[in-house]
Amino acid sequence: MICWVLYDIKKDRPRAKVAKKCKLAGLYRVQKSVFLGSLEDNDKDTLELEVTELIDEETDSVYIFPMSKNELRQTSLLGQAFDKKLITDEVKALFF
Repeated sequence: MICWVLYDIKKDRPRAKVAKKCKLAGLYRVQKSVFLGSLEDNDKDTLELEVTELIDEETDSVYIFPMSKNELRQTSLLGQAFDKKLITDEVKALFF
């Protein structure tokens, strides 16, 4: 499945660790606090558990939105959206 991961994490260290976990899960950064990519169900569950251990649930927020490829193709990208050079051909193929 395709997943968007978006977060607002106050402290630098946990924020950097969450970004690293997203990258290790195979997601691609499309904005500073937004990642996109394909995850298997068990990988999504693992990422959720790992991120939960890193954040302060009283002050931080993390959203993981699963989405079908068809829904992703229907997504509107306005303005610069994201830097196409920073994402892989796999993710580009989903949009373009």
